Amino acid sequence: CDRLSEWFSDNLEIEILGKSSYCSRNQAGRILKKFFDEHTPRNFEILHRTTQATMRYAIGTLTAGGETFRTVICVNSPGDRNYIEYLTVERVP
Repeated sequence: CDRLSEWFSDNLEIEILGKSSYCSRNQAGRILKKFFDEHTPRNFEILHRTTQATMRYAIGTLTAGGETFRTVICVNSPGDRNYIEYLTVERVP
């Protein structure tokens, strides 16, 4: 969780299991930590990714806590840095 939150933008949108927040890097880190405390991550696989000039998107499957989740990550790449601007985690039916 800490390694992932190092990539967070100063402010970002995070949506976990239908609850969306636009918050600071620290707040988003706490939200993600709470999720991982309840759903121990086991595996993550990127299924699709796109690259545009300064924005990149990845869609993946996260296996955590005995469940499968769909994830979407949007990365902004100004200059030579990459920042997560949007992260969503939703249950796969």
